[in-house]
Amino acid sequence: MIFDSLFSLISHDVGIDLGTSNTLVWVKEKGIVIREPSVVARHKKTKEILAIGSQAKKMIGKTPEMIETIRPLKDGVIADFDAAEAILKKYIEEIHQSGPLFPRIPKPRMVIGIPSGVTEVERKAVQDAALSAGARKAYLIEEPMAAAIGIGLPIEKPEGALLVDIGGGTTEIAVISLGGIVIERCLRIAGDEMDEAVITYMRLKYSLLLGEATAEEIKIQLGSAYSRERIREMIVRGRGLETGLPKSLKIGSEEIREAISPVVRQIVDQISEVIEETPPELVADIIARGITLCGGGSQLVGLDKLIAEETKMPVWLADNPMNAVVRGCGKVLEDESLLKKVRVTGGLR
Repeated sequence: MIFDSLFSLISHDVGIDLGTSNTLVWVKEKGIVIREPSVVARHKKTKEILAIGSQAKKMIGKTPEMIETIRPLKDGVIADFDAAEAILKKYIEEIHQSGPLFPRIPKPRMVIGIPSGVTEVERKAVQDAALSAGARKAYLIEEPMAAAIGIGLPIEKPEGALLVDIGGGTTEIAVISLGGIVIERCLRIAGDEMDEAVITYMRLKYSLLLGEATAEEIKIQLGSAYSRERIREMIVRGRGLETGLPKSLKIGSEEIREAISPVVRQIVDQISEVIEETPPELVADIIARGITLCGGGSQLVGLDKLIAEETKMPVWLADNPMNAVVRGCGKVLEDESLLKKVRVTGGLR
């Protein structure tokens, strides 16, 4: 422990939200220093890493045959170990650029947010990737707990808090009380499924084939969970399936709401089910405090209004909802006793 404290003085301990869509890195005493897409571009044969982050994301759908773009995480868990390790290694190196006075800075401690519903094998894959990338110690914390800490909810009090974290690959629904998760749901349904729903809708209704990046942009610009007061429109360009030639058309926000509504409905239904299973005393606390939304997917227009209408409870969107998990990872690094309480154990180092 003494050596750990000394190392922490001269190394940059980091908190990481290794998400399906984006990776955020928090550095002790500096805050969030990296926010990049979780994408890697590499050569298919040599496996050489060509680009990571935003540069790699720009290549999606535009690469020649010998280059592949990979999203190392699928539904919140590691699908490509080497690519995930490359992301972590790059960001550790960026943070720990050795200067002339400290040519050998000690390896950092790392706290990484993971989905609550992952298996022991999936947990170990995340930890092994962190250690292989250069972490001195790797601690895991469940994302709902990390998000609650990052937002500043009173997790250690005997009070219930319902948190919904909608990311790119997973939706986490958790009731938290006395420093633990009382009830949780980890859905492998989130922002990515909304993008896929837009692609499917445009293909079936208009015979228009879209790429991932275009579908995501449409979702951001036009997507909503509730009818907008004013319909928005945009020009969409893709490839016509009938002719194979470029095709453009104008679509409205109501169509995109219709396209993603099945995904949104599944999320809302699961929130209702969690509330039904919650002990009455905790439900009373949740009614008083309200349901807290965070994660990139929680910013979908009208989602808070729809959930409030369906659950008959107040709903509020956290400040900087995309930063909640990584802020929580950072906070537990600064509080050793809190880290011991909330870190995931069970055969892990």
